[in-house]
Amino acid sequence: MIDLTRVRKLAYAEHGLATIAVARADGSVHASVVNAGLLPDPVTGRMSAGFVARGGTRKLTLLRERGSGTIVFRRGWEWASVEGTARLLGPDDVDPAFDPANLPRLLREVFVAATGSHDDWEEYDRVMAAERRCAVFIEAQRLYGNP
Repeated sequence: MIDLTRVRKLAYAEHGLATIAVARADGSVHASVVNAGLLPDPVTGRMSAGFVARGGTRKLTLLRERGSGTIVFRRGWEWASVEGTARLLGPDDVDPAFDPANLPRLLREVFVAATGSHDDWEEYDRVMAAERRCAVFIEAQRLYGNP
């Protein structure tokens, strides 16, 4: 079991801002900034870095193709990377082990784990559905960073 205490501290200190990196077919890296937090994968229960991604984005396409990614949390010069297998759960990424009726609740849970809050959850749910938002989980299989 990987100890993610430091990752959690960095995530909270930087309001969930993190960088997701995924390899392209040519070996170059696609990277973008997301709001992420730590929570258990709803299918496996394994601790993962999770974030919500808008449908149709390049990062989702690459995560589908590659099946893994690295998410980096930082605060100042201190940083930690979580690397592992990706699970996507959304309207375009159905998993037979996850009931799609639970997607609105899951998107809320991921958003809150990434230090988010909302004044109108019904509006949040509506926007998430309209944008075909997907919950992404990067399982913590490898952890590295600076001491």
